[in-house]
Amino acid sequence: MKLEVWVNGSQVTMVQGDGLIIATPTGSTAYSLAAGGSMMHPSVPGIILTPVCPHSLSFRPVVLPDSAVVTVKVPMSARSSRVMVAVDGKDRIELNRGDSIQVAVSPYSLPTITKRSVTDDWFRSVNGALQWNKRVEQKAMTTASFQEVSPTDKRTNV
Repeated sequence: MKLEVWVNGSQVTMVQGDGLIIATPTGSTAYSLAAGGSMMHPSVPGIILTPVCPHSLSFRPVVLPDSAVVTVKVPMSARSSRVMVAVDGKDRIELNRGDSIQVAVSPYSLPTITKRSVTDDWFRSVNGALQWNKRVEQKAMTTASFQEVSPTDKRTNV
């Protein structure tokens, strides 16, 4: 697909690829993360633009301030005559050449309840759901790890 992306009335890029994800911090750990976007803490006020399989390797995800108004337009030169917009994977809207949508953060925040704190709850959720940075801990180095091996000794010390 081909999409023009405007931020606060200025054209910033042309997306050529499989799509574009526009996510809030809450949505950053879902489809945006799976497409290579960053995880954004829920207290960080922002919007993430994450390309989906872009045709340019230099098109990387970008974080915008929450005051940004993002306009996505299907240019008249688009190869496909229609583009599907999915909102949270549910509601679908069809855009044709020349159509555009605007995305902005709502002025009305959604209150949430936390068990401990936003940070504790968020990291616990990320660790539990994604097994974020979970791996077998490396063993401590010991002097036995540094035994001198003669050049004729074929054994390896790992």
